[in-house]
Amino acid sequence: MERTPMSPEAPSSQPQLTVPTPLSRRSLLRAGAATAAGLGLGLTTAGCGFLSSGPTADSDSQESIDVKVDGDLVYFNWADFVDPAVLAGFEGEYGVKVIQSNFDSMEGMVAKLNAGNRYDIIFPTAKWAQRLAAGNRLHRIDHGKLKNAESILGQYAYFADPWYDSDSRHTLPFTMYKTGIGWRKDKIGDDLGGSWDDLWNARAKGRVFVLDDRDEVLGFAALKLGLDVSTTDVDDLGRITETLLSLRPRLRGFSSDSYNNLLNGNAAMTQAWSGDMAAMLSQAKDPSVFGFEIAKEGAPVNSDCYAIPSNARHPGTAMLFIDYMLRPENVKKNIEYLGYPMPVGGSEDTYAALVEPFPECLVSAEDLKDDLYFRNGTTKGEQARDSAWTRVKAG
Repeated sequence: MERTPMSPEAPSSQPQLTVPTPLSRRSLLRAGAATAAGLGLGLTTAGCGFLSSGPTADSDSQESIDVKVDGDLVYFNWADFVDPAVLAGFEGEYGVKVIQSNFDSMEGMVAKLNAGNRYDIIFPTAKWAQRLAAGNRLHRIDHGKLKNAESILGQYAYFADPWYDSDSRHTLPFTMYKTGIGWRKDKIGDDLGGSWDDLWNARAKGRVFVLDDRDEVLGFAALKLGLDVSTTDVDDLGRITETLLSLRPRLRGFSSDSYNNLLNGNAAMTQAWSGDMAAMLSQAKDPSVFGFEIAKEGAPVNSDCYAIPSNARHPGTAMLFIDYMLRPENVKKNIEYLGYPMPVGGSEDTYAALVEPFPECLVSAEDLKDDLYFRNGTTKGEQARDSAWTRVKAG
């Protein structure tokens, strides 16, 4: 299931603890977050860091998009995040071409938008969807014009009015996932304690990885300490940093390639995204060797979204594409191809069958809680988180 040929980001200030392995799909997404931390971007929803695209950028004043073919689909996404057979089916049914471009970070996506590049469909994460919407960079999406929107909004009430996009005016969710701990039972044993404390397990010392991602690493330590997952409080961040520095001598590295590290034995234990653990199952010779748990203190959750930029040339085709992607048969194909669940009613059994050995990969409506999403902070707050992450990486 490893289909992403892109190269990893440049190594951090501690190259001896950064393992340059091929990246999984989700690794590419998170590598961008680590780059943002390293550069100290600290973008906020108030300023957004986005260039204005003129009067038409005010998406709330735009006319509703006509759902019809109005040109080829200019598509901008992570590499290999949609089954090629589904893309080919859309082309054949509507007589259009899908003109693909890929990004390897959210910052890279926004840089292309700010440079004036025009796309018809993009896939921001929740934090970035909020920034784009606040910057008036997204079209309104009229759910009433999508035949299949109700399969999300009628089944997953959370996405009818998510924190990052009021009333889902500009987005619909594409995937959802959470973060936990993967481990090798042949190295550690069958059972762990069901806690973030397990990363300090003596049997795994020297063979533990955490994700090369600012929010995820600060976030799990925050949950371990009973703090807000997105805290920017200086005292909280001091406690978080000290906790992580106590783990630092036990680490083998920071890496976002969770499943390859487990498969090849580099890791006995690793912080991991649920979807990457599901993807690992397709490559594991003996899945019973591996385990995955969600910590009792809480698991961060996140979503990727469908969104149509306000300067899209072919928004009608983009609306058709979203509706096509939400057809049950296409949802099933994409779940099996990608390894991540999609919040579409009726798809739950498909994903459950895929992750039967790792039931904790399942993401339910009950898992979707505002306080478990990584949120946008003020510029000062983001800089404080950047500083904490830099200290943790430096050791």
